[in-house]
Amino acid sequence: MYSFENDYSEGACQKVLDYLVAHNRVQTPGYGIDEYSEKAQDLIRDLIGNKDADVHFITGGTPCNALAINLIKPYQAVICAANGHINVHETGAVEATGHKILATEGKDGKILPEEIEKVVLSHNDEHMVSPKMVFISNASEYGTIYSKKELTDISGMCRKYGLYLYLDGARLGNALTAKGNDLTIEDIAKLTDIFYIGGTKNGALLGEAMVIINDDLKPDFRYCIKRQCSMLAKTRIISQQFIALLEDDTYLNNARNANEKAQALKKILADHGIEMFMDSPTNQIFPILEDGLVEKLKQKYRFIEWGRYDDSHTTVRLVCSWMTEDEVIREFAEDIDAYMN
Repeated sequence: MYSFENDYSEGACQKVLDYLVAHNRVQTPGYGIDEYSEKAQDLIRDLIGNKDADVHFITGGTPCNALAINLIKPYQAVICAANGHINVHETGAVEATGHKILATEGKDGKILPEEIEKVVLSHNDEHMVSPKMVFISNASEYGTIYSKKELTDISGMCRKYGLYLYLDGARLGNALTAKGNDLTIEDIAKLTDIFYIGGTKNGALLGEAMVIINDDLKPDFRYCIKRQCSMLAKTRIISQQFIALLEDDTYLNNARNANEKAQALKKILADHGIEMFMDSPTNQIFPILEDGLVEKLKQKYRFIEWGRYDDSHTTVRLVCSWMTEDEVIREFAEDIDAYMN
């Protein structure tokens, strides 16, 4: 049974494994004060065009989000789209840090600048939480991506009202390599205050690289990591993987493969008259399937049933990874032909 459930079902890409094995017997200090972490940090600073950025290696996306949002004061809150990851898929991790999430409707999985302004203006005294950060994901929870203009407008709104802009980059590689994308990682570094580069969902065994741009957020961040139980003694295990992914085109090639395979699935489904719930250009697609077809596909594939669409249809999510191969796509096409004819 093949899994389209997520993009971290497999272990790690071969280049990552080879690098880990090749450097396995080297002794280093712990907790991110080692030669590999320093090298990975420099690679990322060069990549984003900012030599002053702070870079920290964190185990996963939820710890990144909790750490970033906990940088604001206890009475301050974070704004995000209603379907934002911190609002629907992190089991109250942000609220557990003591911060309220102020959710907006959003559009196509993305937050709108005017929504941010509305939230800020409606929280105007000490009897309410004070908005201080905006959370976005690129790619979004629906696989959609922000354009340069959209991110510039959001950044401008944040600066107008003194808000920090934080970007969850769990699938940043997929966003950067998506068809129609006009954002660069250098743009992201200029327009946000803090973001992370996702490794877990793009060929690493685990780990993300947190990048802090705003000087106000840099002090004592290592204390925060340690206090929230997110500091690995063997931080080198994460930083070594980022060296392997970023010292050539492996990171972007991994993401590009995932996108291309998902878009091939989308075309197969479209050729059979199947519509999408959301038009995603990345590695997550959301077809609206007749319930009978869902049951047939479940005999051979694993995927997430996203929600009911109507009395006879279900929206499902199909996700491709860095490892999804052409043969899987061909077999899926044959199965769709058989099931629908």
